[in-house]
Amino acid sequence: MDEVIVRRRDDGALELRVNGVFVMDDLETTSERLLANTALDTGARDVLVGGLGLGFTTRELLASAVVDRVVVAELHGEIVDRMRDGTIPGADLLDDPRLDVVVGDVRDVVSAQPRASFDAILLDVDNGPDFLVHDENAAVYREGFVATCAARLRTTGLLAIWSMADSDAVRALLEAHFDEVTVESVDVRLQGRDECYWILAGRRPRRSAIVPT
Repeated sequence: MDEVIVRRRDDGALELRVNGVFVMDDLETTSERLLANTALDTGARDVLVGGLGLGFTTRELLASAVVDRVVVAELHGEIVDRMRDGTIPGADLLDDPRLDVVVGDVRDVVSAQPRASFDAILLDVDNGPDFLVHDENAAVYREGFVATCAARLRTTGLLAIWSMADSDAVRALLEAHFDEVTVESVDVRLQGRDECYWILAGRRPRRSAIVPT
């Protein structure tokens, strides 16, 4: 069973760790909010998010009056429970009628959605393809799941992936399935260190590259 720890550090930050691996804190949230804005900038109304975390991507989405629906896939029910009881701020998000949080593997949640039913899919379920919290999440960054995501997107849809590092393999997958691929680096200050996070995104799925799923 996965160990989910939400703790208040000595510097006052709220920190989320899974299986002993740092996932995020509430001091540096630039890249999580940018992930949401990558979708908002396209005018997305229906958005699926892989990973609730501390809620910053979801909060940014729901702050927009343009957004009609947000489906969040969260693997760990404990995170949802701790948001509900106030350990993680965000009970107000869970009460938003536009939000549907589904506890389960993001691959299963995406696969269960109708084809061409979302304007954007945002994935922040791990630390990226080379820094996995869960070994099984390697499948998130492979051909089959990227194709499944593309099939759930509308004609101008967006798939955006948060990562600790750039990835040639993910770029290649996006280029195979989308007409437009962008990669953005995000300079952040993390616990006294300068770091760089990445948003890798593909827009306008190529229907010729989509296999029935």
